[in-house]
Amino acid sequence: MAVRTGMTMERFIIEEQRTHPAARGEFSGLLTQIALAGKIISSEVNKAGLAEALGLTGRTSPQGVQAQGLDEFAQKTFVSSLDHSGYLCIMGSESVENMIEIPPDFPCGSYVLMFDPLDGSSNIDVNVNIGSIFSILKKKSHGEQGTLEDCLQKGTFQVGAGYIVYGSSTMIVYSTGYGVNGFTLDPGLGEFLLSHPNIRMPGRGKIYSINEGNRVYWQEGTRRYIEYLKEADKDTGRPYSARYIGSLVADFHRNLLKGGIFLYPKDKKFPQGKLRLLYEANPLAFISEQAGGAASTGFERIMEITPTELQQRTPVIIGSKEDVAVYEEFIQGKR
Repeated sequence: MAVRTGMTMERFIIEEQRTHPAARGEFSGLLTQIALAGKIISSEVNKAGLAEALGLTGRTSPQGVQAQGLDEFAQKTFVSSLDHSGYLCIMGSESVENMIEIPPDFPCGSYVLMFDPLDGSSNIDVNVNIGSIFSILKKKSHGEQGTLEDCLQKGTFQVGAGYIVYGSSTMIVYSTGYGVNGFTLDPGLGEFLLSHPNIRMPGRGKIYSINEGNRVYWQEGTRRYIEYLKEADKDTGRPYSARYIGSLVADFHRNLLKGGIFLYPKDKKFPQGKLRLLYEANPLAFISEQAGGAASTGFERIMEITPTELQQRTPVIIGSKEDVAVYEEFIQGKR
């Protein structure tokens, strides 16, 4: 299709739908509703201090993190924007222990939505970029309502994924399996406009993102890899620059555009990894691969992992393909 910068996301979705003769508009409608949820959350993020949304709610997430006001607002916004749409049969959220069923008086659709409503919420009160992450799957079960089977699918079965980053500007970046495109919210128009068409991640970057405060817990392969990145070698572009925001969406977004590697490996503190497979790792792995990057646990492709539980954790090594490959060599003892 003819793509031009400044095209609205809605127009882009319609044009993309026209290239698929069998499309019925259900998937396009789902993406539009996700974008609407992003606009609502963006508005609340921008006035968080005035709205007194920074106070802790007293509720604790399934990961033991104390939820904040905006965190719960984002959760409710995603659910209320999508549960009545007729596009979904079931939802799953990083913020909720169990599946989110579609109310019986609402129609069920043929898609599954897995989402992290507000990633990086611990950074809300210091005005650091935060975001929402989403993964879209096709329904597998045969009943009208969705089931756990529908939620526990490999990342390779995703038909779409993306994230929304709330910062100096609000952007939605997504893929439906045909490349990655980014749209920036024009607050005056209230529309997402195409600003980053056909995003391609550089094959090798110059940035590494890892919480070096966890060094004492790292495996030997991870320690040696980070030391390798700090060495001077002109031929391989080393030393790399360290950049770690502590907000997954923000760190990933920077590396997607500029190249680099983000690491949250397994270690003595988190032997299974810390990040959630279904709500964070799979959707960002999908985006990374669609942009020419890679996503690995260090030993296997993230999207090949068979999920066994909703809140399953995994190590995440994601970014430029060459950088991920070199880390795999270190952690597997090949270097």
